[in-house]
Amino acid sequence: MSNAISRRLLLVVHPTRSDAKTTAEALIAKLASENFEIVSTSEIEMAGIAKISLSELGDLLSESAIELAVVLGGDGTILRAAQAIRGSSVPLLGVNLGHVGFLAQIGRPTIAELATAIIAKNYKSERRMVLQYRIERAGESIAHGWALNEVTIERSSEAMVELLVQIDHRPLSRWGCDGIICATPTGSTAYAFSAGGPIVWPEVEALVLLPLAAHALFSRPMVISPESIIAVDIESEEATLSADGLRKFQLVENDRVILTSDNSPINLAQIDPALFTDRLVAKFKLPVEGWRGE
Repeated sequence: MSNAISRRLLLVVHPTRSDAKTTAEALIAKLASENFEIVSTSEIEMAGIAKISLSELGDLLSESAIELAVVLGGDGTILRAAQAIRGSSVPLLGVNLGHVGFLAQIGRPTIAELATAIIAKNYKSERRMVLQYRIERAGESIAHGWALNEVTIERSSEAMVELLVQIDHRPLSRWGCDGIICATPTGSTAYAFSAGGPIVWPEVEALVLLPLAAHALFSRPMVISPESIIAVDIESEEATLSADGLRKFQLVENDRVILTSDNSPINLAQIDPALFTDRLVAKFKLPVEGWRGE
């Protein structure tokens, strides 16, 4: 890659949406005269993009050679982009092209507005908590990973999964259930919300833990300290761990999953930051007509 490039962007585009490709091409054209190099690991063919491998992306990230990751798609595309830049401080600027989400801009900027903001670095980043997990088998750590939204442990067959949950080295409950969800504040509006969990404002430092369809008297969602250590013992023949619905691992009986908050956040950028209340109203079309202000 040319050493004359003064600024470099990572562009992540939804792989099948035609409007994402059209938006990407228009943005590339706007930035063409501003001494940017735009790189991508996508297979999508577009003029003006330097295709790189994941290994090359890792090298650029380790050298702090990428200024911003621009994501054209929805929350799912942003989660994939977060996976690509994990371990760096590169902010993710999401432009939602579909339904209103919680990770991308609440409003869709024009191409000119987007390009102007990128050129002038006129965006703000907010730190989002990350969840980490470690899987132990026969007393040894065999896998580890992370999630921006949630980690789930769910049944792998028609039978319920049997789980014993501990918090801070003390037993909490044994559940026969469809599974459990451990979510970050960011993930509290995703799968955990659909399962009846509480909405947690992104600024709150906490974890959400809730069982899925548990056959038990106590099966309420819980909000837990980010300093707590959650341990889940698998007492069924098998179960499946999923991180953000993207990274999966097959669990077997007597495996233990350790869940904690992570010290390395993901930075989400916004051109026009919206209050979380406004995001809730827009997402769920909450009835606020007639509100006259304070």
